[in-house]
Amino acid sequence: MIKSNLSTLMGSKRLKVIDVAREIDVNRNAIDLLYKDEAKRVDIEVLDKLCKFFECTPNDILVFTTEDK
Repeated sequence: MIKSNLSTLMGSKRLKVIDVAREIDVNRNAIDLLYKDEAKRVDIEVLDKLCKFFECTPNDILVFTTEDK
């Protein structure tokens, strides 16, 4: 299973979903689904923008785990 760590990244910087969405010019819903770890797919462009914004790699946002949800 792949999990999203976006909520942790955003929490460490005290950012809201709408703030990130506006800053990187991405639909709020795309960020909200990643934030809630409910996304079924991730657009590479969104992932790229998030990595640039947070100055991180995709491994910091998406993590593979063997645990069930």
